[in-house]
Amino acid sequence: MFRCLALIALALFAAQAPAQTYPVKPIRIVVPFAPGGGTDLLARLFSQRLLEWYGQAAAVDNRPGAGGNIGAELVAKSAPDGYTILFSTASLAVNVTLYPKPGYNLLRDFIPITQMAASPLVLVVHPSVPVNSVKELVQVSRKRKGGVNFGSNGNGTTSHLSGLLMNQMAGLEITHIPFKGAGAAINAMLTGETDISFLATFSAVQHVKARRMKALAVSTKNRSPALPEVPTLDSMYPGFETDNWFALFVPAGTPQAVVQLLHDAVVKGIQHPSIKTFIEREGGYAIGNSQEAFKAVLAREIEKYGKLVKSSGAKPDQ
Repeated sequence: MFRCLALIALALFAAQAPAQTYPVKPIRIVVPFAPGGGTDLLARLFSQRLLEWYGQAAAVDNRPGAGGNIGAELVAKSAPDGYTILFSTASLAVNVTLYPKPGYNLLRDFIPITQMAASPLVLVVHPSVPVNSVKELVQVSRKRKGGVNFGSNGNGTTSHLSGLLMNQMAGLEITHIPFKGAGAAINAMLTGETDISFLATFSAVQHVKARRMKALAVSTKNRSPALPEVPTLDSMYPGFETDNWFALFVPAGTPQAVVQLLHDAVVKGIQHPSIKTFIEREGGYAIGNSQEAFKAVLAREIEKYGKLVKSSGAKPDQ
């Protein structure tokens, strides 16, 4: 009996040990996109909070490429110890259908922690484009040979699929120019290389307020609190809805004690003034849902974007 009790005590201690000792070394937050976009900015804010909470360095590691798959695969194949975290977006749900062989299985190789936030996409135009409404933009695009130049964050990204959905629903004529990440797409808009783009509010709002871009509509069913005067595309084309969300994942096999610790810290951290204020100021919504709720959202997103990828014929970057 004493041996059995000792074994039980040892097992309980082993189950609690990861949470009690975690973290004892720096944490790496992998962002599978280039620096400069909304995902990168939010990840860096989060890394600062981790340093404050745990007293351990938390470094952002940008690993762009293949629509976010390079960084995701790196994390999927990392040690499942909580020291390598994937900070990614709705692109993960898109890639399930878009890429035949992404290098990992989203549902098998990762443990979803929580959605940190969600953000509408903003349909923006360069000031040189002589339009002030979506209706005018559609009309101008139809008169131009090849339509308007449409810059996206890359083939198959939510910004690209939003443009394809608008092409389907509104008859917007576009010439697609895919870039490697939000930073490059934003620069192209600012220089006038592209006429229009769908940008996350995190990336667009400061440029809209400075009149470096014009905002014509948002992609979600509700208006953005950061741009309340900008209408929704759903109000013009019922059923139009896309967005971008930001979430954390760890490799499958990570101890549940560490997963729970990370989840609780993130949910609490979202309420920190520096993070919550940033999210809301930039037009997003703080979330911090449970693991089960996030899994349900993930399943719906995979289905939604899967249908759009198939109906549009979208192909990944070659």
